[in-house]
Amino acid sequence: MRDFSAEEGLLFIMSEATGPIEGYYIESVEGLFFAVKGLFHPPEVVVAYLRYVLDPLGERKKKGLRYRRVYHFEEQERLLREKYPAYLFSDLILGGQLQGVSHQRIRQIYDPCLKPAELRSRENLDEVEKNALEFTELLRDTAGVSKRCLGISGSILLGLHIPQSDIDVVVYGVDNCWAVHKTLRRMLAEPSSGVEKLNRRELEELYTFRSQDTPMPFQDFLRLERRKVIQGKFQSRGYFIRFIKTPSEVGERYGDRRCTCLGLARVEATVTDAKEAIFTPCTYGIDDVKFIEGKEVSTLKELSSFRGRFCEQAKEGERIAAHGKLERVSLKDGSVYHRLLIGKPGSGIVVRSSQVDDL
Repeated sequence: MRDFSAEEGLLFIMSEATGPIEGYYIESVEGLFFAVKGLFHPPEVVVAYLRYVLDPLGERKKKGLRYRRVYHFEEQERLLREKYPAYLFSDLILGGQLQGVSHQRIRQIYDPCLKPAELRSRENLDEVEKNALEFTELLRDTAGVSKRCLGISGSILLGLHIPQSDIDVVVYGVDNCWAVHKTLRRMLAEPSSGVEKLNRRELEELYTFRSQDTPMPFQDFLRLERRKVIQGKFQSRGYFIRFIKTPSEVGERYGDRRCTCLGLARVEATVTDAKEAIFTPCTYGIDDVKFIEGKEVSTLKELSSFRGRFCEQAKEGERIAAHGKLERVSLKDGSVYHRLLIGKPGSGIVVRSSQVDDL
């Protein structure tokens, strides 16, 4: 574990009780790199998903070693089962099998909020690093948020980027997130801002990649992605932004709710609450639910996902079709409700009808 100074670590101090949170990365003792998921973790384990593995033929380099990106969930699971089973575990509170790194197997924690300062302190940045630093500083200055709430994640954080890499930005804190989101929306409408939406060719390429585990008609994909703020280009380089609440803002700890899997389900529903749609994890309140497949329950009241691709996916008043894991959620006070968790291959959210403005 790293030591953090007071000047470095507002975010780490805030999350110290729960350990690293969404946006952080972990390097294991074997040199595997994992992306941390969520804000709460079991004792002695950080929920995190495999992203980069050592590979002598890999196109990414770090300290004389070669790595490759593991893009798809099935390959992550297969690699871990066959070579690194210690990074798979079952948890009765979070529900089901998860990927994660035990505290004893952590070699290093990478804090995304420290990366901009590191880049500013260095000379001879490559083009990817320059773009990332310029983009985060533009967002920070234009939105008027603290530099300690905005960071650079993904391959750039780890020093494993390649010339084609996108910029992965994280913003922490509800007020900061909305300030940056508002700023981005305004920039996307200004041709001279340097920020723009993906064009059709780029969306076609993104669809080819995502549809491998998130099936959806192309026209639906095109319509939904075009209206998103979290994804676009800065100076012709792709960006993706995760808006993340701090643990103190959520007011929840590991064990406050218990999730039990009831199998897969497919539903149609009307979105009644999309205030949490920009955040990772995202949540949509739903009503007027119709079960198409799976166990039917009367208290299915929300959709939730830890995958950034489902943020900003639906708006209030829209009729959606969704497929995912049906969970029974038991709270500390004894109350129970159900949710549909969207994330694993084959799951998704598609807007069927809308009377709201897509702009």
